[in-house]
Amino acid sequence: MASDRHIFSGTIPALMTPCRPDRTPDLDALARKGKDLVAEGMSAVVYCGSMGDWPLLSDEERMEGVERLLAAGVPVIVGTGAQNPKRAAALAAHAKAAGAHGLMIIPRVLSRGSSAAAQEAHFSGILEAAVDLPSVIYNSPYYGFETRAELFFSLRGRYPHLVGFKEFGGAQSLTYAAEHITGQAPDITLMVGVDTQVVHGYVNCGARGAITGIGNVLPREVLHLVALCEKAAGGDVPARRRAEELDAALAILSSFDEGTDLVLYYKYLMVLEGNPEYALHFNATDALSAGQRHYAENQLRLFKAWYARWSKEAAAA
Repeated sequence: MASDRHIFSGTIPALMTPCRPDRTPDLDALARKGKDLVAEGMSAVVYCGSMGDWPLLSDEERMEGVERLLAAGVPVIVGTGAQNPKRAAALAAHAKAAGAHGLMIIPRVLSRGSSAAAQEAHFSGILEAAVDLPSVIYNSPYYGFETRAELFFSLRGRYPHLVGFKEFGGAQSLTYAAEHITGQAPDITLMVGVDTQVVHGYVNCGARGAITGIGNVLPREVLHLVALCEKAAGGDVPARRRAEELDAALAILSSFDEGTDLVLYYKYLMVLEGNPEYALHFNATDALSAGQRHYAENQLRLFKAWYARWSKEAAAA
C-alpha cells in the first residue's frame, strides 16, 4: 500500500459502482471489491472517475461511497467531476475531511470548459478546498480541455500539494506531459490514465503509476504488466519484450477503456468473471448490443487462453 505522499504510484483501478435492482448504488459490493483489489496488490483505488459513473450519482451517494471504502481500509483517490465548480470543491473538501488519500481533479465541463481562465479558477477552487491533500490533474481529450505546462505550473506554484498529472490521451499526449510537465521536477508524478498506453508511459515517459479499467477485471494480469514495465524502464531487455507481448495480447480488452461504452464493457466482463453485482446500470437503457457482448466474450476467452500458455512457456524457459 502506498503512503499518502506516493499514493499516485503503482497500479490503481478506477472502480465502477455496482448497481442494485432498484438502480441505486450497492455500496456494500463497492467496498468489498475495493478491498479485494487492494488484497490482490493494487496500491489504491480511484472513486468516482468516469468509470464510477459520477454523472449518474448524487453528491451524497458519491460521498457515502468514499466513506464506505475508507471504512473498509481501502486507500482512496477521489474524483472531483462535477458540472458546477462549487460542487467539485465541496466534493474535494469532503474527501479531505473523510480521510481520503488523494484527489484526481477533473476539469470543468460543459460550462466554459474551453476557457483557460475558467479552468484555472476551477482547479484553484478544488485545490483550495483540500489544501495538503495530494492531488493530480486529470487530462483527457474527452473533457474538451487540454491542461498545458503553463497552467499546471501556475497552479503548482500556489498549491504544492498538486503533485502529479494523469494523462488519458494517447502516446503523443503522454510524451508532451513527460517533456514539459513531469520531467521538470523529480517530485512530479506522471500517471498513465488509459490502458492502451501503459508500456509507452512507463518505458518512454517515466510514469510511476497507472490508473486502469481492465485491471478491475484482470487484476493479476495487469499487475504483471506493470511489474514488467517497471523492470523494462530500468533497461531490462527480456522484461521489455515480455511487457510488449502482454500489452499486445491485452490490446483489444484495453481499448474498451478509450470508448464511450467503457463502463458497459467492463461491467459485462466483471459479470463474466463471476461478479454478478455488476450486471445492472443506473440507466436501464444502458446496455451492450448482442454483438458487443459476443465480441467481449470472445476477446476475454482468447486473452485468458493465450495468457495461460504464455505464462507456462515463461516458467519453463
